[in-house]
Amino acid sequence: MVKERARILVVGGGYVGMYTALRLQRKLKAELNRGEAEITVVTPDPYMTYQPFLPEAAAGSISPRHVVVPLRRVLDRCHVVVGEVTSIDHAVRTAAVSTLATAGRDGSAELFGYDELVLAPGSVSRALPVPGLAEYGIGFKTVEEAIGLRNHVIEQMDIASSTRDPAVRDAALTFVFVGGGYAGVEALGELEDMARYTARYYHNLRPEDMKWILVEATDRILPEVGPEMGRYTVTQLRRRNIQVLLNTRLESCADRVAVLSDGQRFPTRTLVWTAGVKPHPLIAATDLPRTDRGRLRCTAQLTVDGAEHAWAAGDAAAVPDVTAAEPGTETAPNAQHAVRQARVLGDNIAHALRGEPLETYAHRYAGSVASLGLHKGVAHVYGRKLRGYPAWFMHRAYHLSRVPTVNRKARVLAEWTLAGLFKREIVSLGSLEHPRAEFELAAGGKPPHSPSDDPKG
Repeated sequence: MVKERARILVVGGGYVGMYTALRLQRKLKAELNRGEAEITVVTPDPYMTYQPFLPEAAAGSISPRHVVVPLRRVLDRCHVVVGEVTSIDHAVRTAAVSTLATAGRDGSAELFGYDELVLAPGSVSRALPVPGLAEYGIGFKTVEEAIGLRNHVIEQMDIASSTRDPAVRDAALTFVFVGGGYAGVEALGELEDMARYTARYYHNLRPEDMKWILVEATDRILPEVGPEMGRYTVTQLRRRNIQVLLNTRLESCADRVAVLSDGQRFPTRTLVWTAGVKPHPLIAATDLPRTDRGRLRCTAQLTVDGAEHAWAAGDAAAVPDVTAAEPGTETAPNAQHAVRQARVLGDNIAHALRGEPLETYAHRYAGSVASLGLHKGVAHVYGRKLRGYPAWFMHRAYHLSRVPTVNRKARVLAEWTLAGLFKREIVSLGSLEHPRAEFELAAGGKPPHSPSDDPKG
């Protein structure tokens, strides 16, 4: 039994953060009732984003509210703090936390003490020093970016439909995606599918007028599904008139012109950057051991190697893969491992507080599924390869089973059912990104936000 009050600080509200706190709620139910333990979750957003559904949210197949899970509802036994941990001094067990309240006061961070630390801040986009990328690039890691990209694509179709300038029209209808991993391929597939459908409602636009370009620096895309399925994906995308450029890098996107390493130049108003991720910058602001790639060095029991009372999992943690044949292999930073690691992590914290032996994390990679648009997909699961409709159906069935809470499962299933009975939504709500523009103009303030000032517009 826990003999004294244990303060558990969970940093991050993503897969690992939410599922670890949820597991701790169940495992430490008696201790929480007796006041012998407390769980604090610090997260920048009051919700967990189910990222595999971002492409479908961008395509309008799922409402953005149903892609996220409200943490306060799910973690009802935890203290949820909306803020960001800016630094951690594990030697004295304190974390500096910046919240909306501290930012509005004097900007100084608040210190949180803890006994057990769970580091799960996740990852951020790995942006390279490409000229123009910071000014014109669009990411695809958050629900806000997914919905913003959907609005942006439809707005570009509006621009192309209403202009007589062929250069403006061509740039508006050119969509460049950089990165051939899951995020890039699924986002491209879903959005191209949506735009192709939307074009039927424009009297002067045809699907053939649009240029969709996928740029990948290596010699294949979707490496997770294997070489054969990767080649099949390239073939299917090219059949949809999507240019797939392998062994090609983005050299510059300054002045809204995508310049590639093979010499091609594409004037474009849309450049989506999905070329990998890197550990959250918070990891570098701790006194905990890290690998050469900046991830936390962890053991197979999900403790931080050489640091007592510190735990980690997910994208920011280098966890040994004990099921791999080659020594030194680490588990892949994906949702499949993150969810399972969180379960073991929650159990091990409970074991440590009670003086029990710790469990070892061991999970053999089951495979991968990817959607390429409505009724199109690829899958490589337990050695079996699927393509087309069966793979797309497996993609939906798998992620429906994995999305947290019965509430979200029911809402997503209902939306899919209704989408099969009615036509797609083709509405752009870009004004939601600047809700005060109308009132500011009416009140005599600055004019509404101009698209020319928008990096995405």
